[in-house]
Amino acid sequence: MEKETQKVRVVNKGGRPKAQIKRDCQLTVMCNIIEKKMIQANARRARTNVSNYLRQVGLNGRITVKTLPKEVLQFTSTLNHMAANLNQIARKRNKGEDLNTLDRALLNQEVRGLQSIVKEVKNYLA
Repeated sequence: MEKETQKVRVVNKGGRPKAQIKRDCQLTVMCNIIEKKMIQANARRARTNVSNYLRQVGLNGRITVKTLPKEVLQFTSTLNHMAANLNQIARKRNKGEDLNTLDRALLNQEVRGLQSIVKEVKNYLA
């Protein structure tokens, strides 16, 4: 009989990779409504969720606030605005409508804007 050889194929399902050490133990904290609101507000101010906030405070006694540089926030805002404009143009094209001169000018402006942002990001990282 012939031996059948099976190739073992690793299937990459995509998504977030599995954590090496899972956090699967749950800890319940009792507090009143005022304390709960204060903890949630402190976690929001630290730009994290309540679970991470309490873990960091419990383990380290303090928490470090993650801050993004002003330039990154501006880039994010500009990219969101451009994406909304491009989405409107794409919606019009998907309906089968032709682009008018204003839409073409807006599209060219958005392309130039994206090119300049790419250039700025490259300069920032270099």
